[in-house]
Amino acid sequence: MTFENFSFHPAVAAGVSAAGFTQPTPIQTDAIPSVMKGRDVMGLAQTGTGKTAAFALPILNRLMDGKRGHVRALIVAPTRELAEQINSDFNALGKKTRLKSVTIYGGVGINPQKEKLKRGVEIVVACPGRLLDHLGQKTVDLSKLEVLVLDEADQMFDMGFFPDIRRIIRQVPKKRQTLLFSATMPDQIRHLANEVLNDPVTVQMGATAPAETVRHALYPVAPTLKTPLLMALLNDIDTGSVLVFTKTKHRAKRVGEQLAKAGHSSTSIQGNLSQNKRQAALNGFRSGKFRILVATDIAARGIDVSQISHVINYDMPSTPEAYIHRIGRTGRATRTGDAFTLLTAADITMAHAIDRVLGERVERRTLDDFDYGPQASQNAKGNKQPASAPRPAGSNKRKRDFNGRMMPATAN
Repeated sequence: MTFENFSFHPAVAAGVSAAGFTQPTPIQTDAIPSVMKGRDVMGLAQTGTGKTAAFALPILNRLMDGKRGHVRALIVAPTRELAEQINSDFNALGKKTRLKSVTIYGGVGINPQKEKLKRGVEIVVACPGRLLDHLGQKTVDLSKLEVLVLDEADQMFDMGFFPDIRRIIRQVPKKRQTLLFSATMPDQIRHLANEVLNDPVTVQMGATAPAETVRHALYPVAPTLKTPLLMALLNDIDTGSVLVFTKTKHRAKRVGEQLAKAGHSSTSIQGNLSQNKRQAALNGFRSGKFRILVATDIAARGIDVSQISHVINYDMPSTPEAYIHRIGRTGRATRTGDAFTLLTAADITMAHAIDRVLGERVERRTLDDFDYGPQASQNAKGNKQPASAPRPAGSNKRKRDFNGRMMPATAN
């Protein structure tokens, strides 16, 4: 099957061709026909499956007909980075359509957004809080809205946006097409879907299992030795980009600073940064200026970097679904990737849950020549242990598995 089978408007087809798309991904194959028919859709899809194009292309195709200059499609996303990524995809795929889109989110001035809205746009990509600000100031009019998309619904729930989402829904026409996408489907998301979707088509792609191209390993370690062990692991990785996940924004900042001080090409992205600094960090990671990016789950939404070779969970994720979503950022397309998780005693229960989701026991590893002893732990706790400097490429240490057997060096 090719994109020609969808019979897109020539201007939309030209955007598909310019983007280099030839064959649709599974979620695009399943979702696009239903969206083009005007059906409501509930999509279960993790990152990297091509779901943005699965709704962007049919929306662009729909908007080619009808009056322009007012908001006809609204995409609601949980983070600024994801909003920018979605808008970028709309611009790339729709550059031949002359349809206009704008992003709306907080952390930046509201007046430039007002000016763009005033000039007339057909597509708005927004975060809930700032969108409600515009609605309150009557600077955005959703009365002629035709399509509503709720993207990353599970993350919006985790961030406490559901009350805002319901306030937004009360201000859009009841007669509309609604598309809801989520990486996971807890009860709260299912209840929201029942509220906002009308006889939906369900499309499910890879929502409960990670890509088979990802290799997994858990590294048992004392909490006080997590940073030294992270340094040692990074010294063994000499190719590709590395995404490091932490539980809190304060830890993301601290770990990012420690890595940079130790000589690693690294940066961090977290909620306390201004939008300009967040975007600079993200652009630097995408371009290769920074090899390592430290981020929280929330800040990492919208990161779409195909060259990520390793995902390292500095902190264990809170659910197996979050684990799957994190590691979905490596091993994309035909590439392979590695997912390393630092495992403390407090994480054992979650480790067993991840084993069950993966259908096998994840390999437990230790690093050869790494000092796991109590004195090293005490030194690290007292901030007396110096951070190891990055070693030259090709000087990987060999590893031992959890039973002490020698393992081959990580393939890079």
